[in-house]
Amino acid sequence: MHPLILVAALGLTQEPPLQIPPPPVEAPVQAPAPTAASAPPPQVPAPKAAPAMPAQAGPTGPLTFYSEGFSFVWDRVIPMSINLDGLKVTSIFFNKRMLQSGAFSFLKDAEFGTRAQVEVTNTGTVSKIPGFAVAVLDKDGRLIGVASGGTKVGTIKPGDTETFDLNFTQVKERLALGDKFFFAIELRH
Repeated sequence: MHPLILVAALGLTQEPPLQIPPPPVEAPVQAPAPTAASAPPPQVPAPKAAPAMPAQAGPTGPLTFYSEGFSFVWDRVIPMSINLDGLKVTSIFFNKRMLQSGAFSFLKDAEFGTRAQVEVTNTGTVSKIPGFAVAVLDKDGRLIGVASGGTKVGTIKPGDTETFDLNFTQVKERLALGDKFFFAIELRH
């Protein structure tokens, strides 16, 4: 028997090695991470007002959106004059919930979470279902807290005024050092 036939019959032939093509030339090259000494902190662009986006079809009906940046103040009411499709936002207030006095004096000065409290009035003619989000940044543009909230059950009827507590959880200890905040609203009808 010929040796080649014997080798082929026994499966002793080798396949050529697998050839892996090099990556395409246009593949992006990742730059090395900057060191703390060589890179300045990231700069946040100055917040500017964003117009309300037109109504779109959302999962529960038409959806309107608004987002804008503002100067941050801790533990003082910040007046606002946002009117999104008949939902008027009149103020926002950042603080820690604390029991000051009353029947539960043994809990005086106890903390019950950190919040952004938003007051709104429905000046429109139909009920509204708002959702809110807020992100707080320090003077170096670093994110130091986020919160969100809105109506869970029901709506805000025409003429009604409601207050919503947007809760900050987990990342919240530096919130009082805020410099700017971004506020967003999603409004369903």
